[in-house]
Amino acid sequence: MTTSAVVMGIIGIVLTFAPQEFAHYFNLPVSSSIILQISGALYFGFAVINWTARANLIGGIYSKPLAMGNFAHFVIGGPTLVKFAFHNSGPGYIWIAAIIYSIFAILFGYVSLTNPILKNKPN
Repeated sequence: MTTSAVVMGIIGIVLTFAPQEFAHYFNLPVSSSIILQISGALYFGFAVINWTARANLIGGIYSKPLAMGNFAHFVIGGPTLVKFAFHNSGPGYIWIAAIIYSIFAILFGYVSLTNPILKNKPN
């Protein structure tokens, strides 16, 4: 939770406060800066939620929506980035993002689809 909160927080802050610079660096149209800024707000909001819930037992009934929301985000974003990276032999940062998203998708899938009580139960 802490790692995903930090990663999403950094992305959120960059996209929220420097969308035009981000668009310029990645050769995107300047008009895309509003979409980037709104995306930054979404990332930052997810980061705040993950940060505040980092000490909770994730995957239990009370944090199940949090786990499923993160799982949905990363399981949709991961394959999308992998597909984009395969079809565009561009810069390596797309592969780095695809790998990070895929790792988070696997981890949140594990947390979302398993029972946390069984994992912590003594033999």
